[in-house]
Amino acid sequence: MSQQTSPDPDTKTPAIEDAPLVFLDAEEPASAAPLKTWKVLIADDDEEVHLITQMVLRDLVFEGRPLQLLSAHTGADALRMLGEHPDTAIILLDVVMESEHAGLEAARTIRETLGNRFVRIILRTGQPGQAPEKKVIVNYDINDYKEKTELTSQRLVTTVIAALRSYRDIVTIDRSRQGLIKIIEASRDIFGTQSLTQLSSAVLLQISALLHLGNDAMLARTSGLTAKLDPSGGENNYTVIAGTGRFSTASGQPLSNVLGSAEIEQLMQTPLDQAIVRIGEFLGHFSTTSGAESVVMVQMEDEQNEVDVDLLKLFATNIGVAFDNAALDEELLATQSEMVHTLSKVVEARSSETGQHVVRVGELSCLLAKLAGLDESDINLLRLAAPMHDLGKIGIPDLVLHKQGTFTPEEWAMMRQHSTIGHNLLFRSQRPVLKAAAILAFQHHECWDGSGYPNGLKGEEIHIFGRIVALVDVFDALSHARCYKEAWPMPTILDFIRKGSGCKFDPDLVDIFLAHADEFIELWNQYSDH
Repeated sequence: MSQQTSPDPDTKTPAIEDAPLVFLDAEEPASAAPLKTWKVLIADDDEEVHLITQMVLRDLVFEGRPLQLLSAHTGADALRMLGEHPDTAIILLDVVMESEHAGLEAARTIRETLGNRFVRIILRTGQPGQAPEKKVIVNYDINDYKEKTELTSQRLVTTVIAALRSYRDIVTIDRSRQGLIKIIEASRDIFGTQSLTQLSSAVLLQISALLHLGNDAMLARTSGLTAKLDPSGGENNYTVIAGTGRFSTASGQPLSNVLGSAEIEQLMQTPLDQAIVRIGEFLGHFSTTSGAESVVMVQMEDEQNEVDVDLLKLFATNIGVAFDNAALDEELLATQSEMVHTLSKVVEARSSETGQHVVRVGELSCLLAKLAGLDESDINLLRLAAPMHDLGKIGIPDLVLHKQGTFTPEEWAMMRQHSTIGHNLLFRSQRPVLKAAAILAFQHHECWDGSGYPNGLKGEEIHIFGRIVALVDVFDALSHARCYKEAWPMPTILDFIRKGSGCKFDPDLVDIFLAHADEFIELWNQYSDH
């Protein structure tokens, strides 16, 4: 049996006092928009009971919502109707229908098989001797027990209104429970996000879900955007970084090109580090400790949907913290990337490599990793770590490093040590980037067939990072002149890589590389030394 969630996600949150009980004027014209209703199921095998109950309840309105009266004449029909209308608030259930205990059996099935804990079950019987009240109340999960003879018109109305209040409050409590669960899940998602763009997309999704709590079908009718302030462009110079709905193609555009002046003014008037939540709209304005600012706007087409303002404001607090964390992460990542490239440039300056070699190796490795299906976190990690693959050359003497011509056996043995030197410099670090760089330094000269160095690793014994960088490092090295060689023509390089498939290089990576050779050459040209 599955646990039931709140059947009416748009149930109105109760006011401090109950709304007054009113009756509809039969002559009053119907509203153009359909009213939300309270569903009441009459389950009885006596047609006269249906007629009398409908006559008494048909014009009843509670908290601005009329009743929708449904009918069933057997226990089986009642169960079928509840399956079709899981948001039924009350079932007026006869005990004796197609069998002496049809109503009792239906009550048990509603709770235990259908798993419906929300509907208020009012048992009605004309033969109390067959279903004694004390026994029934104890053994069956029902909410009231009435003899048909005692249910006058007024008592029926009183019983129904009391049951509606109970149903309303239970649904409200469950909505709050669902909301808190959603807050926890949403907070986990946004705090687990790394980049500001990913965070922005996650924030829009979670706000939309909270605005339409329990009604996933409405998510498609929600539009939202997040935008980041560019301090260098002056006041209110925001750029959209993520969008949904009608803003789904707005990423990268100035906010002024996407929103009208009135909408922008509303966002700018939202107090800093606060959110404005109202029916149909969420506006947020957040800052970080580094001074960066972001704005969030989510709008709903269905402005009649009730929202839990307190839950959204609670989530808004988490959004502010998450944006701050993301900004700090991006600052740390940028600093780390700059340090890695600076260190790599130092090595490059000592060796015979050309100016942009380490940058190209990072970007080309990232492209190959993406095409090979690595996840985004590994792709970003490889982009940062790949430029340090030759760090160990810092420990190789200049006479060897800059020699023009063929190495002697002793010089070649010395040159091969750069893999071990680089690994030994990095492997003790617990930072993911430096741990990945240690692997690359150690393995980028290993070969698929086991003929490489320093450890003669074979096939998938070589880390995927090492296999990727081994290929793109050779591609870039052959395409540029060095002190000991001229640059090779591109067709010759591609033919060399093709012939190295299965011996020097991972054959799967070679297939991917050659199938997308134009993309690699285009990226290679973007980072030319000239």
